[in-house]
Amino acid sequence: MKNKSLVSINDYSKEEILQILELAAEFEANPNQPLLKDKVVASLFFEPSTRTRLSFETAINRLGARVIGFSDSSSSSTSKGETLKDTIKMVSNYADLIVMRHPLEGSARYASEQSRVPVINAGDGANQHPTQTLLDLYSIKKTQGTLDNLTIIMVGDLKYGRTVHSLLMAMAHFNPTFYFVAPQELKMPREYIIYLQNKGITFYEQSDMTNLEKADILYMTRVQKERFSDSMEYERVKNAYILRNYMLENTKPNLKVLHPLPRVNEIHTDVDPNPKAYYFQQAENGVYTRMGIIAAIMGLH
Repeated sequence: MKNKSLVSINDYSKEEILQILELAAEFEANPNQPLLKDKVVASLFFEPSTRTRLSFETAINRLGARVIGFSDSSSSSTSKGETLKDTIKMVSNYADLIVMRHPLEGSARYASEQSRVPVINAGDGANQHPTQTLLDLYSIKKTQGTLDNLTIIMVGDLKYGRTVHSLLMAMAHFNPTFYFVAPQELKMPREYIIYLQNKGITFYEQSDMTNLEKADILYMTRVQKERFSDSMEYERVKNAYILRNYMLENTKPNLKVLHPLPRVNEIHTDVDPNPKAYYFQQAENGVYTRMGIIAAIMGLH
């Protein structure tokens, strides 16, 4: 994995994914390791982010590196018309690694082709979010003891939700059963359905939140206003599914509720005290997982 960009979760093999998860566990046990004390990491966020940016920058700091970059594209030269190509070529002269979030699908792959140093995709539009996927896998393995043969229910915005797209492809290594819960307007895109069919993975599509009693993992997602060009369509589907605490009464003891955050209305606050709610611990796991990803790419393990 040394010097290998992470653009899509499919860039990493099953073995490489499991190696990252092992590193994450090591960093969770010992989070302050200045392995990158002579390195500079560029954090380029062309799109707003709280958890992803801060957990990456926490990971970088815990590894002892220095961070350069921006959290708002209006403070960069793109506001003057500089192309992404020129920005990446320039920044790759300054840093040993680039972490980038960008609103355009395919931008991370393009950046990796222009850069002299590895690029980590921190989200490119509705396409992929591979580091979120790896922290999701770490959270699943940590809470279930395995990644194999699990039943996963994904709820909400399955059309634009890059986290569910990446997680679906990663979990395909481990023989899952999926239930996809979405309104017609936000169904899982056809390309991912075909992907699962080609892999022989069992899945069901439904429009209501039934079958919760079968789930090992309930993965809730936000309906993303910023992905809609039609505000009327957003208003119609934004509160399609709201998880309440009583809905977890007959679920499996090992069930964990995950959410990539931020949430809006899709998980009621009455779920928060339930031990099956795991989304805040999931966010914490992002620091250790991203430490593992950076360490692997920089050839430190």
